[in-house]
Amino acid sequence: MRRALLRLLFVFALPAVLVALWWAASDGSTNVYWPPLRTILKTFPDVWTADRLRTDVLPSVERLAAGYATAAVVAVALGTVIGSYRRVRAVCEPVLEFLRAVPPPVLIPVIMLFAGIGDTMKIVVIASGCVWPVLLNTVEGVRAVDPVMTETARSYGITGPARLRHLVLRSASPQIFAGLRQALSIGIILMVISEMFAASNGLGFTIVQFQRGFAIPDMWTGILVLGLLGFVLSALFQVVERRVLAWYHGLRASARRSP
Repeated sequence: MRRALLRLLFVFALPAVLVALWWAASDGSTNVYWPPLRTILKTFPDVWTADRLRTDVLPSVERLAAGYATAAVVAVALGTVIGSYRRVRAVCEPVLEFLRAVPPPVLIPVIMLFAGIGDTMKIVVIASGCVWPVLLNTVEGVRAVDPVMTETARSYGITGPARLRHLVLRSASPQIFAGLRQALSIGIILMVISEMFAASNGLGFTIVQFQRGFAIPDMWTGILVLGLLGFVLSALFQVVERRVLAWYHGLRASARRSP
């Protein structure tokens, strides 16, 4: 119980300090672009009603989930193949480095030509950015599989899908999840950017509309919603990660306890 309370304290201490500093720094502000925090918080419940959450936040989350899931599946599959075969890796690495260097927002006009301006375009933009950290971490994780474990699996006749599931993916899973964590923040950024182009709903669209209408406190409430969304998604990701990688965290804990 005490450990849980300390963990909660560590989680909420810094946000509480930052909110207090923001409140104090903006309390006497008369700048239209920098309204007091109390004004923003007072405006929040009037702006983000249940209807607006359903029409703007929910579509954004659905696009993010679709793009993120697509990127995860494609990246893990390609990364496993590239990491497992040296010749495939030698052929693909120059092309991957070239494509990785292209910022996904630059591709939005090109993607719009092929995918239109609907949800498909936004999902493709999110996936095009999320795929790289997962792909590269999967490649490195597969390459780092212990050769002794590989030989042991071969000696026991563990091949094919069983080897892939129980040895390769399991050994690479810590790095895969590291890539998934990086991809989550990238996905949120691209979700907002994609919704600023030819959209009719979503968080990015709504924030831009507030800015264009000089509804500055409303715009700041949208930024707060984005921060809260990122926090909630990060917390959910940590729960899933700890459950899936329980064996890995257990090994690390036992290694720290051993003399």
